[in-house]
Amino acid sequence: MANGVGGFGGRNLARLLGPLNVWSFALQRMAARDEIQAARQMEQLGYPAIWMPESLGSKDAVAHSGLLLANTDRVIVAPGIANIHARDPMAMANSARTLGEAYPGRVVLGIGVSHAPSVKMRGGDYRNPIAQMGAYLDAMEAAQYAAPEPEPSVPLVLAALGPRMLDLAAQRTDGAHPYFVPVEHTSFARRRLGPDPALVTEVTAVLTNDQRAGLDIARAFAKHYLGLPNYANNLRRLGWSDDDISNDGSDRLLDAVVVVGDSDAIVRRIKDHLDAGADTVCLQIRSERSNDPALAGLAEIWAAFSS
Repeated sequence: MANGVGGFGGRNLARLLGPLNVWSFALQRMAARDEIQAARQMEQLGYPAIWMPESLGSKDAVAHSGLLLANTDRVIVAPGIANIHARDPMAMANSARTLGEAYPGRVVLGIGVSHAPSVKMRGGDYRNPIAQMGAYLDAMEAAQYAAPEPEPSVPLVLAALGPRMLDLAAQRTDGAHPYFVPVEHTSFARRRLGPDPALVTEVTAVLTNDQRAGLDIARAFAKHYLGLPNYANNLRRLGWSDDDISNDGSDRLLDAVVVVGDSDAIVRRIKDHLDAGADTVCLQIRSERSNDPALAGLAEIWAAFSS
């Protein structure tokens, strides 16, 4: 893509992000003053980028990005993922240009088609998501903009799980951002993308020495995603059975998509994804409270990974 969004280059994006980022669901559940403090601490720990979601009832991805950018000094902010059904292509492109010009080199735009139930609740039409995304990218590229373009351009990545969306990410954007995936998906995604696009993979973890309690947290987290066709079908493509996916997930499946254990176990899983072809792992640490930013855990993992 051109005109200030996309065209950054997958290898350039990989270098910009580095091997380990934060992915935080908690930030969207927190009051602004509290999440600003948490984001500053994530920045101070050394994480190069903070990724956060956009879901039904969440903070708006664009406004949320602006809030975090305005109240930190250097950390990159990336929505993972801004929903294409929540704003038209010109609004998406020009919001990224606006933030990218104001905060050079600190904005990455992640966009995705979301999920059929969420789109239906917004009054949208989820049919033909590949065609929808292709047309949306065309319209983003053609979007008029009267203000100065960002320099550098804002990197663009797609939420991509299946082969066709990964192909589109490789052809039209700077990379892909898979979510809720086991290590074998990272290997598959790298083969499908080829060597140049950035592969920025989310990894969920529960930092604990109590395996049973950790598995309970993992199951509560995974329940929602296993009920969404996109994630369930992606796991089926990788060879997981309906028995694994049903009843909130088998222990074996949960272990594959959520690493439960101490810092050594979590760092091993991060490195497994990197070895499988990810350029960047976006680490999401889950605890019993969904609004817990897990700052102590993030500090422990950053120290263990960096040592």
